[in-house]
Amino acid sequence: MNFKNIFKNTSNMTTENTEIDQELEEATLENNASEEQIIVEELSVEEQLTQDLAKEKDKYLRLFAEFENYKRRTTKERIELFKTANQEVLLAMLPVLDDFDRAITEISKSEDELLLKGVELIHEKLKNTLVAKGLEQVEVNAGDTFDADFAEAITQIPAASDKMKGKIVDVLEKGYKLGDKIIRFPKVVIGQ
Repeated sequence: MNFKNIFKNTSNMTTENTEIDQELEEATLENNASEEQIIVEELSVEEQLTQDLAKEKDKYLRLFAEFENYKRRTTKERIELFKTANQEVLLAMLPVLDDFDRAITEISKSEDELLLKGVELIHEKLKNTLVAKGLEQVEVNAGDTFDADFAEAITQIPAASDKMKGKIVDVLEKGYKLGDKIIRFPKVVIGQ
């Protein structure tokens, strides 16, 4: 063999070795890339499950909070309904209570003490029964400052003095409330 052939053979072997090395490197890179892809896929599946779990927890918490709000609201409405369930009956009884007040005023002008005492007893019994059911009188008196939130002005009359301007001169009809709700506003006359 001559030198050229040896060099050529060596050169061919080196080229073949280089090609084999390149193929090995490429195979190794592909293998590593596929392993990394599998790891990335596993992480993304794990991350996906974690995100799904977080979404479901959030959905559950929102649903639970909404249900608690619903329970609280319905309980409040039920309590309010119980408080005002007698409202219609109490409203129907208010004219009777007014008639008793007028009767006591007229009977007190007469000199019949027994009649007055009997009517007062019946009046107190009726009044106590209505109070036991939650009825309260709205406290409005002559001389108080007029407030449209708590009284209804029937008419205005010239005030006797500057002190009485914008104030209640007379209470024509008592007002009543059931719990915190006014069911009949007092009817008043105000000074102008």
